[in-house]
Amino acid sequence: MTLKDLIRTLDALRVYGEAQVEIKDIQSDSRQVKLGSLFVAVRGTAVDGHAYIPGAVEKGAVAIVCETIPENQENFNVTFVQVDDSATALGKLLSRWYGDPSEKLILVGVTGTNGKTTTATLLYEMFRAMGHKVGLLSTVRNYINDEAIPTDHTTPDPLTMHALIARMVEEGCEYAFMEVSSHAVDQRRISGLAFNGAIFTNLTRDHLDYHKTVENYLKAKKKFFDDLPNTAFALTNLDDKSGLVMLQNTKARKLTYSLRSPADFKAKILESHFEGTDLLVNGREVFVHFVGRFNAYNLLAVYGAAIALGKEPDEILVTMSMLRPVAGRFETIHSPLGYTAIVDYAHTPDALTNVLNTIHEVLDGKGRVITVVGAGGNRDKGKRPLMAKEAFRLSDQLILTSDNPRFEEPEQIIQEMLAGLSPENQEKVLCVTNREQAIKTATLLARKGDVILVAGKGHEDYQEIKGVKHHFDDREKIRQIFSNQKTE
Repeated sequence: MTLKDLIRTLDALRVYGEAQVEIKDIQSDSRQVKLGSLFVAVRGTAVDGHAYIPGAVEKGAVAIVCETIPENQENFNVTFVQVDDSATALGKLLSRWYGDPSEKLILVGVTGTNGKTTTATLLYEMFRAMGHKVGLLSTVRNYINDEAIPTDHTTPDPLTMHALIARMVEEGCEYAFMEVSSHAVDQRRISGLAFNGAIFTNLTRDHLDYHKTVENYLKAKKKFFDDLPNTAFALTNLDDKSGLVMLQNTKARKLTYSLRSPADFKAKILESHFEGTDLLVNGREVFVHFVGRFNAYNLLAVYGAAIALGKEPDEILVTMSMLRPVAGRFETIHSPLGYTAIVDYAHTPDALTNVLNTIHEVLDGKGRVITVVGAGGNRDKGKRPLMAKEAFRLSDQLILTSDNPRFEEPEQIIQEMLAGLSPENQEKVLCVTNREQAIKTATLLARKGDVILVAGKGHEDYQEIKGVKHHFDDREKIRQIFSNQKTE
């Protein structure tokens, strides 16, 4: 494709040089540039791609898209395209490069602090169960129909994302569901994608190491809805205080869901067990293999989105009754000794509160709750004392341990969590830095009828320490311990 054809999608401020030059590929990482590449210089949070323009030219780039053209541009012997925003331009260029794949399927994005993975994954599974070819972009794994593709980020980088969606179209996918993180919106990683719908789950404290304030975090989520076209739907959680904020400036068709208020999609929990929940959804009763109020919200979002996409209520509910929980999300493992372990990804104060409240709802005072939890290193430090405070408040025994310490010392993270408790309450907490030992300690303390919550890592099968990922899976460790137990 020629540069001239590619940049038709941009509002270029200036083109300096030959526009008919042939482009072999598009790169935003100068290390990946080769002869014939178009290099897009993006200003990132840590590095500025403009600093790598000389290196990209040296490696064979024939054209550069940037916000600031170098003063000595005539020395580079390449074509420069100046734009207002390189990150936005990158998405538009990639979309055109791949033939606008997101316009050739139904693309729905899910955003919010908690519930993104579950909601997006359940939509993927539901529409596959209904006989459609479907793609998924999520924290746990990307899928093209039944082909699993590993993932490192909630929302992939633009090059990976557009290539994946193009492959979905090639494989015949009619629908794609994806998590849309606040980082992705803020960094314009979703630029160039044509969304047919957006879902808002909730908003609580998270990622303040990046956004700095809750207001900035909220604005990033809201921008996703602000940018939707009038042909899309915008589905929001009416029970979240930020729910209606998402709809304020959107041009999309506005839809709401709620467990508490009149809404387009309304549900009521009739009965809860550790094996599932009886729900009343828009007047129809259904049993689902999910536990807790937070999962009722996720399922209601799935129901509403499916209706918005033209599916019949009865077909949706029948399919919903067959769905199973996402890996590491309230995953229940039963001990031969009569107690239960639950592994959950909860890594924010609100998510932890939701999971613990759900456990108490089901236990109804008939057993104790032992919680094993840590906090990730090199992330929002402000939530650490809040997590400990909530976990202590809602547990009979709290064990603080290591999560993914990354480049921090796990003992220091635990001390920062303890700071959320009074000196008297701190004495009641067990601090076991080694995560495996912490889980073993919980199993030794548990009695028949109790519940152990192991929170924070969920589906993850590694522990990240000093830049190295070591194999570690909470579920695997629990099953190993349970396999050696003998029934009483």
